[in-house]
Amino acid sequence: MRAFVSRSWPRTLRGRLSLVALTTATLLMVILTVAFNTVVQRHLQHQADDELRTRGAAVAATIDASGPKVRVLETPGEELLDTNVWIYAGDRLLEKPPSATATGPLTRAADRLAARAGRHCVTAHAHGAVRLCSRPVPGDKSAATVVTALDLSPYRSSADALLLASLALDAVMLACTYALTRLAVGRALRPVRTMTEHATQWSAIASEERFGSVARPTELAQLGGSLDALLDRIRALLRHEQQLTRELSHELRNPLARIIAELDWWQARPRSAADTRTTHEAIADAAQSMRTICDTLLDDARDSAASAPGTTDVLPVLRRLADRAAKADRAAKTEKAEEVKVVVTGRATSLSAGVPDALLERIVSPLLDNALRHAHTRVEIRAGARPGGVRVEVMDDGPGVPASFAAELFQPGRRADPGDGHGGAGLGLPLARRLARSAGGEVHHDERHTSGATFVVSLPAG
Repeated sequence: MRAFVSRSWPRTLRGRLSLVALTTATLLMVILTVAFNTVVQRHLQHQADDELRTRGAAVAATIDASGPKVRVLETPGEELLDTNVWIYAGDRLLEKPPSATATGPLTRAADRLAARAGRHCVTAHAHGAVRLCSRPVPGDKSAATVVTALDLSPYRSSADALLLASLALDAVMLACTYALTRLAVGRALRPVRTMTEHATQWSAIASEERFGSVARPTELAQLGGSLDALLDRIRALLRHEQQLTRELSHELRNPLARIIAELDWWQARPRSAADTRTTHEAIADAAQSMRTICDTLLDDARDSAASAPGTTDVLPVLRRLADRAAKADRAAKTEKAEEVKVVVTGRATSLSAGVPDALLERIVSPLLDNALRHAHTRVEIRAGARPGGVRVEVMDDGPGVPASFAAELFQPGRRADPGDGHGGAGLGLPLARRLARSAGGEVHHDERHTSGATFVVSLPAG
């Protein structure tokens, strides 16, 4: 049944609105038709009753009930008055219509009315509907009752004719309603069809046009504004991805060019074992740089695809990152006289962030790696609560961020000093910010701290 309804339901908005309008109009027409014909039937019945009472009053005027016996006076045109008239003296029938029998259905109905006394009306059926009304004749000593009858066939025919006329009018009104609704909805949806055509053309030719540049009704103007905002976000994302692709291509070309140059230089003439070893080390270093760039891209894609909602306890994750980073730093700087100390401090005993622990690690890890590369002796990770979320600060005592480079700090592939001897492809900070924003948070550089660099991670509460 549901499948049949879904197949019969129109697929277009124009057809659906037209069907809804037709259904609503049909229900309204049915209600109005029933009410109208009920009122008409009652009105026709009242007209019949009024005519019967008038005839009853005329007949009663010809009856003398002032004496001990009821007498019917002879009057001109009494043949017309006696048609369908019963006259009773008490329960005794004095006169009846010539066409009625003493045991016929109309006479029995007139007997019941006369026995009830007072003014009453009933509908009897004898070769059609007949309306009968009784009227007492005023008298001092005798009780007389006049019962008049009227054939309702003309009234029923009028009612049936009005019913058929109203049904025909309903059919015409419904057809006009459906046609006018389709026409009105089609005209109303014409701007939507135009917007669809424009959207198809713009996607094909990458146009800079906008939906809000044309005057439209309020609802469509709001829709156009939302679509324009969506287009702006999409195009901003595409520009960002294109910029990231160009910068990553540049970053990958540098180590690749170095590998090619080293191989060309090594193949140009015979080299000693020391030269060969130096060339191998340079090629390995360039390959490692390319691998770092590729791993960063893969981590970004993996974390973006697996950024499912979740919660995590912040301080244990930060302590685990600090221990791991400190061990890696000791292994990489065995020749350094002074070791960098990593400290985790918390302003609350329990902090819960509304992100998975793996995503929290991927956000904080690039900031911690950056701090370890530039710190002299100490890196502090400070965690605390903020209104509606969690705040994590990564601070180092290094040289800090140059003021001239602050605006380019989170741009992919940018480094303040490419020749400072530190590794990295300039992608860690942009990756941390992108992952934080994907979870509803943010990463920014706190410029108020002048001794070293401080990066702040804001995340929603768990």
